[in-house]
Amino acid sequence: MKKDLLLDSEIYPPFEGFPKEGLTFLKQLKKNNTREWFAQHKPEFENFVKLPMQCFISELKTPMSKVAPEMEVNPKKNIFRIYRDTRFSKDKTPYKTHVAAVFHLKGHWEDSAGYYVHVEPGHIYVGGGIYMPDTDQLKKIRAAIAHRPKDFLEVVESAKFKKVFGKIEGEKLQRAPLGFPIDHPMIDWLKHKQLYTGVEWDDTECLSPKFVEKVMSVYKDLYPFVRFLNSALGK
Repeated sequence: MKKDLLLDSEIYPPFEGFPKEGLTFLKQLKKNNTREWFAQHKPEFENFVKLPMQCFISELKTPMSKVAPEMEVNPKKNIFRIYRDTRFSKDKTPYKTHVAAVFHLKGHWEDSAGYYVHVEPGHIYVGGGIYMPDTDQLKKIRAAIAHRPKDFLEVVESAKFKKVFGKIEGEKLQRAPLGFPIDHPMIDWLKHKQLYTGVEWDDTECLSPKFVEKVMSVYKDLYPFVRFLNSALGK
């Protein structure tokens, strides 16, 4: 897959699977995480990592419009930058050693629940929810769980949800959150500081064009959960 195949900023080649060269590049980047090495190998990143992810995102447009039409699918916007923010980190390596994308509600990029996909050598994560809710968002979600427990439990305790995802991930408080008694019937859910879940696969899953179909199957199963969170946020 070559960069010169990109005929227009809004038209991307069909997704044929992530090339093995992309995974190889990410492996090498992990061993040579310097600006000098990256500059020398940037064409490999552009051709075998960035462009394939953008093609993958572009390919999601049609199936996403059927499953979750409210989600924004934009190859330029959904993909995460390869550059790490090292300002507050002890790890000063400049580049991420994975490629990822996130999908949020149209017009609500910073304040909605959404979907996520992450590819790195040896590991793929596909999931969704809300990873870093602020205080106001968390209050709204907890209020929705407390006041609409039946709606929430119908989602997270359904046989399909448990079979595919098992449980809700994320950090939890040790004690009851402010404003809720310790014996509240939904206390275990109310303690969550993050609410997300997903599935993990071997990296070979991304090498096929069918990766789009597999990811969309996960997003479809996650839709009731993401929809509950966004309704809680008033979206």
